[in-house]
Amino acid sequence: MSVALSALGPARRRTAAAVLTAALLVPLAACGNDDDKGDSSKKAAGDSAPKADLTVLAASSLTDVFETAGAAYEKENPGTKVNFSFAGSQELAAQVKQGAPADALVTADTKTMEGLKSDTGTPSVIAKNRLVIAVGEGNPKKVAELKDLSDSKLKVVLAASEVPVGRYSKQILDDQKIDVKPVSQEPNVRAVLSKVELGEADAGLVYKTDAATATGKVDAIKIPDAENAIAEYPAATLKTSKHEEAATAFVKWLSTPAAQKILKDAGFEKP
Repeated sequence: MSVALSALGPARRRTAAAVLTAALLVPLAACGNDDDKGDSSKKAAGDSAPKADLTVLAASSLTDVFETAGAAYEKENPGTKVNFSFAGSQELAAQVKQGAPADALVTADTKTMEGLKSDTGTPSVIAKNRLVIAVGEGNPKKVAELKDLSDSKLKVVLAASEVPVGRYSKQILDDQKIDVKPVSQEPNVRAVLSKVELGEADAGLVYKTDAATATGKVDAIKIPDAENAIAEYPAATLKTSKHEEAATAFVKWLSTPAAQKILKDAGFEKP
């Protein structure tokens, strides 16, 4: 290039040199822009989750703890709103199959979630739970263990067998060969708890976390681990979600230390 420039006149040499300098500076400027973009993307990666109004279908037994968790998530992610719809897991599954507009799902058992493989993303278990015998405050009927539930004089209420807590109840009673004839079978665990709270039943099988929400109204009789069942709570995004990134961020957050502390404080066990 220096040979070519030397062959030019003074004025043309100055012009050609200016053009060459500008050409050399363009790649450098481009490199500088790439660096800026890199910094910008790093900042973006550290930003809060994408803003959206999320609808989360969740098992009834998560009612209280998820209200707390939702508030914490919204505080961490300004501009995001988390709306919960609580029901028995079997009801939630029916809603998903019917195309209910929602973004994520959390059930009280893996069986229900597995039945929705074509409708959800890959689920992850966020918590575990155990059952207790809920009785009236002060335990007026002196219920001490599972076998006491077979007493025909005792009004026992259970969840229906298609409900996760109902299946767990049947499992532990069958395993111990205890025959219980419930006065009613309820659509979700909160309905079972309510019956005991109102004195419409003497005892019922519920999750320990549900009994803990009714302190002062019911007492919880512990069931030995060897006679108990462990409930697992899987969470997953829904494929019909219109806020995929935001839904994914919320589901992932449920496994973070912050969310796990909220669950632990409510009596749930680590997954």
